Amino acid sequence: MGATAAVNSGHDTSKGFGKPFGISYGKMMMWFFILSDALTFSGFIVAYGFSRFKFIEEWPIADEVFNHFPFLHGVDAPMLYVALMTFILIASSVTMVLAVDAGHHMKKNKVITYMFLTIIGGVIFVGSQAWEWKNFIAGGYGAVSTNSGNLLQFTDAEGHRVRMSEFVVASAADRVRHEASKGLWHVGESPLPPYAMKDVVSSFAARTDLRVRTQQLTETGEKTVLSRAASIVALNRGVRSVEGANLKENEYGHPLFADFFFFITGFHGFHVLTGILLNIIIFINVVLGTYERRGQYEMVEKVGLYWHFVDLVWVFVFTFFYLV
Repeated sequence: MGATAAVNSGHDTSKGFGKPFGISYGKMMMWFFILSDALTFSGFIVAYGFSRFKFIEEWPIADEVFNHFPFLHGVDAPMLYVALMTFILIASSVTMVLAVDAGHHMKKNKVITYMFLTIIGGVIFVGSQAWEWKNFIAGGYGAVSTNSGNLLQFTDAEGHRVRMSEFVVASAADRVRHEASKGLWHVGESPLPPYAMKDVVSSFAARTDLRVRTQQLTETGEKTVLSRAASIVALNRGVRSVEGANLKENEYGHPLFADFFFFITGFHGFHVLTGILLNIIIFINVVLGTYERRGQYEMVEKVGLYWHFVDLVWVFVFTFFYLV
């Protein structure tokens, strides 16, 4: 009965019902994907916000963590490199806009130029993020964890951070990590810490200018630096030295900080890498004249929507993870 009504109405149902909202199905599906992905990123950022609020005392200060800059070893440059990464990604979004506009005007050479610049910007961003991960994982100053899971960091008498490698003298005794092949097959041991605790304690005692800094925040939003006597007492409660970051512990603060950093920035980096690959495929088709023969560059516009979304997500990640 329904089929008869459709035939009688003069509409061929096999060809669909036109373009919904005046846009193609391809662009509409891209918008659906962007909406669902936006909800996913929103959930991650909200979870990060709740965790940070719950462990606000143990949360690191971003300016102290992300203070590296290429070829400026030892120079304190808080957030400058992350700001540069953000600028590069936003600039690539501008070149993508220009590529889409050139496509609307059927200017093949300009589409090629602007898409190439977009790809280069994405590659630089991903490479910069890998460099940031390398420094985050390697660490810089080191710390000591206690039985309660708190971290103790080291400063001089003026409150400036001091690297463990600058004062800890390792003892001559060799430390051997237990492995299944060297004992009971069902007994294992986590990787050895960078320094034995007895070496940290003895080296700290030999440097009277050193102090211990806890994760407790002062009224001005800075970490609390203990007196010399209180520092010795706190350090004697330490159980393990920590250097760098992994999914279990990190020298910066609460373990969740590194977990969220790896997951959120890694998930976004995967999106950027995917966007680069898509852009390369579309770029090759543009060079081959595929869209010129079709008479339209809609594929450039669709991949542009995805690229703008990735850029917008990074603005939120940058704001809530690095700045707030």
